[in-house]
Amino acid sequence: MGVFNEAWGWFTTSTNWHGEDGIPHRLLQHIGYTALTVVIAVVIAVPLGLWIGHTGRLRGVAVALTGALRALPTLGLLTLVVLWRGIGLTPPITALVVLAIPPLLAGAYAGIESVDPRTVDAARGMGMTEWQVLARVEVPLGLPLLLGGLRSAVLQVVATATIAAYIGLGGLGRYVIDGVAIRDYPQILGGSLIVVVLALALDGAFALLQRLAPA
Repeated sequence: MGVFNEAWGWFTTSTNWHGEDGIPHRLLQHIGYTALTVVIAVVIAVPLGLWIGHTGRLRGVAVALTGALRALPTLGLLTLVVLWRGIGLTPPITALVVLAIPPLLAGAYAGIESVDPRTVDAARGMGMTEWQVLARVEVPLGLPLLLGGLRSAVLQVVATATIAAYIGLGGLGRYVIDGVAIRDYPQILGGSLIVVVLALALDGAFALLQRLAPA
């Protein structure tokens, strides 16, 4: 229990709550990396997933693509992008976007495919265009699975965004990377616990949204 007591001491040290190295600043950086990553991934993956789910085209390609992207090691991809583009925000965001695309893509096309075909046929029989069928029928009814894909993507990105510190950027990963460098175990544990609490809070929020979404 010694390291947990020391971690509590780290949390209660006032200097750890102020300045650029303080917990609030690092937390906001971490949330910022996560939000930027998810927005980019949503713009790429969700429209493609909706189109695949609505038309049924390229589904096999999408399944293979999501499987291949899931198999990529995030840290290895980060290293490759650093070698290509140099140090900066682009490498970690690129690596995290690749991580976020598979659950978003799968959630989008699975959500649309889950809608009863008879409901879709009825909407078409009422004279709806394909765009209206997608926007007014399939997306609302497939929303729980769409949110499930978003939930999975956000949690994976939150947990993995610590890699930004690997190349000298900020976020909660700074506590882990810097703590390892100087063997400051209370700091490592403290930073890890903040990531865990953040992930649990976001997971709870998305779980609530999924329960509120129309079945």
